[in-house]
Amino acid sequence: MSADKQVDLVISGGGVKGLAAPGAVTRLFEEGYTFPRVAGTSAGALTAAVVAAAQKNGGGAETLRDVMSRLDPSKIPDRAPAIPLLGEGLALLTRSGLYQGNYIRDWLHRELKDLYVETFEDLRRLDPHDDPAITDDQCYSLVVMATDVTHGRSLQLPWDYRKHFDRDPDELLVADAVRMSLSIPFYFDPCSLTNATTDEKSVIVDGGVLSNLPLEIFDRTDGKKPRWETFGVRLLPDLPEGLGTLLPAKFPGYLRPGPIRLLEQVLATAIVGHDQTHLDQPGVADQLIEIDTSGVDLIEFDLTRRQRDELFEKGWQAADDFLSRRKARSVGGTVKVGPPPAS
Repeated sequence: MSADKQVDLVISGGGVKGLAAPGAVTRLFEEGYTFPRVAGTSAGALTAAVVAAAQKNGGGAETLRDVMSRLDPSKIPDRAPAIPLLGEGLALLTRSGLYQGNYIRDWLHRELKDLYVETFEDLRRLDPHDDPAITDDQCYSLVVMATDVTHGRSLQLPWDYRKHFDRDPDELLVADAVRMSLSIPFYFDPCSLTNATTDEKSVIVDGGVLSNLPLEIFDRTDGKKPRWETFGVRLLPDLPEGLGTLLPAKFPGYLRPGPIRLLEQVLATAIVGHDQTHLDQPGVADQLIEIDTSGVDLIEFDLTRRQRDELFEKGWQAADDFLSRRKARSVGGTVKVGPPPAS
């Protein structure tokens, strides 16, 4: 595979809007692109994990579509007890999230296992031409963003697994890392990680709280020319349009007073908006596949099949438009695509 068909890929989060991302990646696969490294946040982490596992087995667009077709979004909000409103009400009083988040974690674990991927050891990537600053704990084809709210820091998993928790990154289950990244505050139960030496426990939530689209994650640090570019998949519209809330719209008003509504808005803003300043810089947009997901709320998991298909098609079309613009610039020969790319 030539270098111009290799790119690193970073996929943003956005709740159920993230179902548009597989459409964009499918179009890139169809164009012949492969992805040595993939990073993702929240729903983007889920797509990134499937992409990394599919490539490990020589798969591409067909594998990605096949796996994602088996995901049932309506099961993602898994109540305990499984009674509408009652389950949420009890969770609000007894837990730190409305839903358990077990369905999405278990579903992903099964799908990845079928692709012969369980732990990050299965996604080891050794490349002698990588940036020499890359450590052994960073030699993976997948990176998942999460947030350690106990210590107020962003986590890049599995990179930080040994650094902050004294644990072997090879042993971290990929599905567990993705579940951490998917922990939308207030909506899903947070996860936890315990330092193997000190027994100190950290509460882990959605990676988008601190970094929703870390486009620079694979940038070289040694001053050498990158071998290939980084593409980003970004979900639009930007803030404040289209955020919705973190509590279901049908949730009783008396359980969502003013302070609760304000907390929802703050958390939703953090999840979607942290990286916007960087992404709006000149030239960065040329690296981005921007997908219009307006009309779909962050937690609208009761999508119809038609709505899911429409999100996929929006992603596919956005990537197709992105590739067409690149081809037009290439023909012109005078426009450089984006800032110095990463590899």
